[in-house]
Amino acid sequence: MEQRVLDTILDRVRDRLEHNDLAGAIDIIERLYPPDQADILSELEPDQQEALLTQLETEQAADILEELEDEEAAEIAARLPLETLSDIVDEMETDEAADLLGDMEPEQASEVLARMRDADDVRPLLLHKDETAGGLMTSEFLALRERMTVRQALEAVRQWSPEKEEAVHYLFIVDNQDRLQGIVSLYELIKAGPDQRLGEIMSTDVISVPAEADQEQCAHLMRRYDLYALPVVDAGNHLIGVITVDDIVDVIVDEQSEDMERFGGSLPLDKPYLDTSVFQVARKRMGWLFLLFVADTFTGTVLRHFEHELAAVVALSFFIPLLIGTGGNAGSQTTSTIIRGLATGEIRIRDALRVFWHEARVGFSLGLMMGAAAFIRAITWDPSHPLLAIAVGTAAVAIVFWANCLGSLLPIIAARLKIDPAIVSGPFMATMVDATGLYIYFRIAKAILGI
Repeated sequence: MEQRVLDTILDRVRDRLEHNDLAGAIDIIERLYPPDQADILSELEPDQQEALLTQLETEQAADILEELEDEEAAEIAARLPLETLSDIVDEMETDEAADLLGDMEPEQASEVLARMRDADDVRPLLLHKDETAGGLMTSEFLALRERMTVRQALEAVRQWSPEKEEAVHYLFIVDNQDRLQGIVSLYELIKAGPDQRLGEIMSTDVISVPAEADQEQCAHLMRRYDLYALPVVDAGNHLIGVITVDDIVDVIVDEQSEDMERFGGSLPLDKPYLDTSVFQVARKRMGWLFLLFVADTFTGTVLRHFEHELAAVVALSFFIPLLIGTGGNAGSQTTSTIIRGLATGEIRIRDALRVFWHEARVGFSLGLMMGAAAFIRAITWDPSHPLLAIAVGTAAVAIVFWANCLGSLLPIIAARLKIDPAIVSGPFMATMVDATGLYIYFRIAKAILGI
């Protein structure tokens, strides 16, 4: 729904609540889809949120909490009466319920679990970290036996009422000890003969992940192999859960948001931007800003080191912004490409030398073009100093080449050290190139101009 329409609906809901017309506000909200309901609820005051959630149908309240950001859902849930909250969590999808309880205070989460009807379905999911396959998976899946006939399997599907429709796309086949043996799609099941055994029609080439696998690895597998569901197994290959495509979409969005924030030189926010206090935003940015501030002092150190050369040829300073800006841009282009390659699996850590050689040639080619442009700019600016123009052009070649080489290796080194590669991009890369680029520029200028 368009934001303009949502704003109008929000005003109507607020008006009803201000006039103590709770039934009228609920009537408006019930007409919306859950994502829009969540957007409306998140804009209301805490007491209004509590009043609405306690009066809405339990299933609707559960849908709304599932659509909210994890931290915001936990904050709202913490204010609800325990009996109401327990009923709502019981209606949530098991993986979403586990995420919500995992974000709440341990004492309150334990009290909610004690009052839930389906607590046994949720408890195993709480053992896994949020950003792992175990934290993403749902324990709601249909596992069928190898010796079952297609007729029996279809009857089992008819009797099954999954909370997630995505869970029906694939059916998993296990042996008598619940070890994963194969997979069959619902379409293949319908197409098969009613008396065929599942062991005859299943595919044994099953892609699965251990519970401790990182969520990015799960997202990569599902994207690469076009999977609607990804089985999660334990060390003995027992099927313990399934990750569905809707959860992976959320992972991809979260990872992209996190990378964008790191790319800008900031730690990721724990909550939506407008729900994060000024102090929290400042705290997230201060660490990297201070680190970049310290790194930028090296630029001043280089300038002081070549103070004599700058005094001898003042025109050298005119081209500093041009050269370090070009180098920073070239380095950022390279890191962006390499980081994307690492994220999609096109580039692996063992490809470091191949990537370096590839980007070295790219950097040299770009450097020649930018060097020619820099030479033309310098010579047209001051035709009386051809050596200065040569120095500027040569420095442009060297700086772009160096920036590309640096940008090709830093993300891979970061990945090898288990650091998010996005950290070494953006401002960090530009700061690195600024200081080193200046040094390269003045060294070349000193050699060519003889100063």
